Amino acid sequence: MWYLAYNVLLILASPVILLILLVKKRCRRGLAQRLGWLPEGFLPNGRPGGQAVLWIHAVSLGEVVAAIPLVQELHRRYPTHRIVVSTVTETGREAVEQRLAGVAEYCYAPLDFPWVVARVVARVNPRGFLFIETELWPNLLRALARRGVPTILVNGRLSSRSFRRYRLIRPFMTQVLETLASCLMQSERDAERIVALGASPALVHRTGNIKFDQPRPDETGGSEGLSRGSLGLVEGEELIVAGSTHPGEEEQILSCYETLLQEFPCLVLLLAPRHIERAAEVEATARQRGLTVVRRSRLGLGGPSPVKQVGPRVIILDTRGELASVYRHAVLSYVGGTLVPVGGHNLLEPAQWGKPVFFGPYTDHCAEVAGLLRQAAGGVQVRDGADLAVQMVRLLRDRAALRNMGKAASQVVAENRGALGLSLDLIGQVLDAQPHARRRLAHAVPDAE
Repeated sequence: MWYLAYNVLLILASPVILLILLVKKRCRRGLAQRLGWLPEGFLPNGRPGGQAVLWIHAVSLGEVVAAIPLVQELHRRYPTHRIVVSTVTETGREAVEQRLAGVAEYCYAPLDFPWVVARVVARVNPRGFLFIETELWPNLLRALARRGVPTILVNGRLSSRSFRRYRLIRPFMTQVLETLASCLMQSERDAERIVALGASPALVHRTGNIKFDQPRPDETGGSEGLSRGSLGLVEGEELIVAGSTHPGEEEQILSCYETLLQEFPCLVLLLAPRHIERAAEVEATARQRGLTVVRRSRLGLGGPSPVKQVGPRVIILDTRGELASVYRHAVLSYVGGTLVPVGGHNLLEPAQWGKPVFFGPYTDHCAEVAGLLRQAAGGVQVRDGADLAVQMVRLLRDRAALRNMGKAASQVVAENRGALGLSLDLIGQVLDAQPHARRRLAHAVPDAE
């Protein structure tokens, strides 16, 4: 009954869904794939008779970044397998194609219509399906289970908002969760919540957050990212980085910056909007306050910046893939989505560089990391933009405290590594299970109503 109701609602909503995909420019590119039409030449040697396939799904950029070490290690542990990574967003696609080239093949995630997911699952024919951070698509998971494909939730989390919504349809969620072979959750809170929604306790494991195992940009063997010179910074200037910001946050951060300039005129602010298509909007907001603004895209690709600016100014990071390395140049950092009710983004990116991490009251998406940083005195939670200014002034006046806070932040990262290895071991146990266990999984999924 629940699947029938879900699919009726999905069909009724399909004209709106398709209209949105057609209207939004960033969604048009992969529309055919989203509807199940994978390109010619995609997995030409897929099973049967060819290489086995592992399918990893990561919604967007943040999930892809978290999954990169996982995908790379799976590639090493299963060298005879082909790996497919799917995403929903363009930023996720770009990250896969740039950072997993030669390791994984890419496709857009299918829309959750029964006939679409059935076509894609049959074409990919994976040996296993891994999805990052609780992307529960009922028809996709059901189609996989019917073919005996073990599905594993990796780095799972359930925000308070999602948990409240899922509880309203708990009988349906129980049926959906019955299709999973294993749930690898970030925290005890997440593990308890997914069990409360109907997951079998025997299949739920608390593994920790694999983002702690994310290597710093300078540890990957590639480019070390932006230099101070390429950002146009000169001797004596100090950088404050505000990353992954949203509407309603930039105004508070700019106000904070203006307050800081009264005592520390050598500060430069770098603003990195979560969605770079908002760069013009953020630039206009800063200019309206009389601040000098320069775009990162106009500073050149490397070496000393051709744009010579001195004095207080705001740099808008309007390029992708550079924020994680920019934090290394920060004297202080702020992570967005926390002064407005979004839930927060990756607090570990500045922490792994040994930078004091500031964040607001809305941390539901990163609650465990925020708590660890607070307890270790490696991060500061503020009420609003005015409080942010007060706390930043305090640290800028006390450089010993600033350095100690940065060391504490990096120590939090170091002490909580290991989730990746544990997750890989549990994934291996599922993937290496005997075929009859997979057949039991297929038989356990009831036919459509």
